[in-house]
Amino acid sequence: MRATVIALLLGLTAMGAKAGPAEAAGGSGQRPPNIILILADDLGWNQVGYHGSSFYTTPAIDRLAREGMQFRHAYSAAPICSPTRAAILTGRAPARLQLTDYIPGRLWPDKPLASPGTQRGLPLEETTLAEMLRTRGYRSGLFGKWHLAHTYAYAPGRPLDPESQGFDEVYHTNKPDDEKLRIPDAHNADAISDRAVAFIRRQGSQPFFCYVAHNVVHRPLTEDLDAVERYRRKPGADRPENSVVMGAMIERMDRGIGRILDVLRELDLEGNTIVIFTSDNGNIAADQDQTPFRGGKATLWEGGLRVPLAIRWPGRIAPGRVSHEPVISHDLFPTLMELTGTAYEARLQDGASLRSILAGEADTLPREAIFWHYPHYHHLGDLRPGAAVRMGRYKLIEWFEGSRLGIGPAASLFDVVADPGETRDLASAMPERTADLLARLRAWRARVGAVEMRVR
Repeated sequence: MRATVIALLLGLTAMGAKAGPAEAAGGSGQRPPNIILILADDLGWNQVGYHGSSFYTTPAIDRLAREGMQFRHAYSAAPICSPTRAAILTGRAPARLQLTDYIPGRLWPDKPLASPGTQRGLPLEETTLAEMLRTRGYRSGLFGKWHLAHTYAYAPGRPLDPESQGFDEVYHTNKPDDEKLRIPDAHNADAISDRAVAFIRRQGSQPFFCYVAHNVVHRPLTEDLDAVERYRRKPGADRPENSVVMGAMIERMDRGIGRILDVLRELDLEGNTIVIFTSDNGNIAADQDQTPFRGGKATLWEGGLRVPLAIRWPGRIAPGRVSHEPVISHDLFPTLMELTGTAYEARLQDGASLRSILAGEADTLPREAIFWHYPHYHHLGDLRPGAAVRMGRYKLIEWFEGSRLGIGPAASLFDVVADPGETRDLASAMPERTADLLARLRAWRARVGAVEMRVR
């Protein structure tokens, strides 16, 4: 599909192709906006200051949110990493990509349901954000974690590694192996920021896409001992929603984000640069409570899916605005296509463009619901594979062991506006709504070609 789509879009006249308005892309003949996409790893919704934390020190992230727009009901495309990263880069739901688990995943032969096969890498046939932007003259750089190849190893130009997916410059990193490791910058947060800043400085008049993919705050939890001790002395250090080691890790990442924002100001690029900050999924519940949400990474509870999202574009996005519209990772692809004036085939994407919300033209999106499909067991979750849908204020989770085998409930229903902690299951009290959402969820899985679990 990749070659066909790119050839089609280079003509800018393909049937069904969409392009953002000329004014959004800077007008005819003008340089389109730069893009900096900052993706944290396993960062929970409650681990940034602008969501109310007084424990985690995130002045740069808070500045980005304050000077741009915050999405308080933003969700990751999956409760684990690789599927969300694939969804961001393609605009396609993990279920459609059939890349629904972390790579390489794990088999659970002792469980009653067998997980389907999953892609062990982002297929080369998929067209990525970097490849799309290349049609508009962008130079793209990836700095940090990739996790979309079949192994963690990296070799320049190897199929499924970043250069084969449209990136021109790559600095690839992995998380450290041992949480007892005490080396400076163990998660490469400083090095990632250094490379990103250098990349920005070198671009001159060429538009760029700078993908900053941090390893923070993924396990192993390790940081400078002096920084950890500072957090140990902070008020609230003993609370379950706070982690002293993560505090030190996040502070280092935030300092690097501050340097990226500073270089934009220094080079007079702020007004023509879109900066996005988000996370690939929620944090691990065993390491840090996700208050006010339930669960954590690898679960379909809000704690596994709800993530920070802030987007800044000075002069184009009014500062200080907050959206409560439910949005999801793969919305970023069509959003960036339209903001940069890049022609794209909207019918090939599962996300919805946020352009109208960012521009202040609308408060909601013209879609009925957002969906998830996680047909896997995971040692960090509650070992209950399932799928989910959010429509308006209601969220339904189908539990596959319950719906297929009668082990536990078939579905749970929650009003996540009134009950963000998902403490009151409304399935029995609202049977018609439960049946309707369950039918919509199953119909969506059929439409996108989701691969289902099977009974052993």
